Amino acid sequence: MMHEQALPESNMRTGEGPVFSPAARSLAQVISYITHPLFIPTLVTFLILQSIPEYMVAFKPLSKKFAFDVLYFRVVAITIFFPLLTVLLAKQLGFVGSVYMKTQRERIIPYVAIIIYYFWAFYTFLQEGRAPRFYTAFFLGSFLAVSISFITNSFMKTSLHSIGWGGVVGFLLALMWGMHMNVSLPLVITFFVTGLVATARMVLNAHNPVEIYTGLFIGIITQLAACWFLVI
Repeated sequence: MMHEQALPESNMRTGEGPVFSPAARSLAQVISYITHPLFIPTLVTFLILQSIPEYMVAFKPLSKKFAFDVLYFRVVAITIFFPLLTVLLAKQLGFVGSVYMKTQRERIIPYVAIIIYYFWAFYTFLQEGRAPRFYTAFFLGSFLAVSISFITNSFMKTSLHSIGWGGVVGFLLALMWGMHMNVSLPLVITFFVTGLVATARMVLNAHNPVEIYTGLFIGIITQLAACWFLVI
């Protein structure tokens, strides 16, 4: 999903709230960068290939240099390279002021582009039939999450970090409830990371609590809905 601002907007929206030390803010900024929602589809793909590769064996014969390299290339291209390229082009053309997209208006073009990219990923995986249904459902859920976030962007700056990590929580819950997989440990770790990310975004004053919780709700519910539609 897009490059979300990791720095405070004009020194905070209202100037209210606790003041954190430079060290705390620097740490929160690092956390925001390394947990960016753009990386989540690649992370989910990596975790699936490491933990349950038997579900993805249909992609192995396509490999060129190492196992599943073509699949990795597809996911990275669609969910990282193309979104970043879109933002950079939008900046060069003057549609956005910076790659941090500080305003809701600056997010419109990247939002539309990413909606198209995620639908493309979902549709191609579905039509090919190589990917297991739960993996295809993850991209459907991501497409739905970004689409809903595009709508909420009209009246609030919903946290994309929260949507992304809420989506991981929802995906794991879907595997637990819909596929009866034992994902207890990954789920606990993901809950911890999600809380850490949400805290970092608040420390940086990038979002208020409503925007954080809205993002988490969107991420979780869209993944559950996608799993119910494609898997259960």
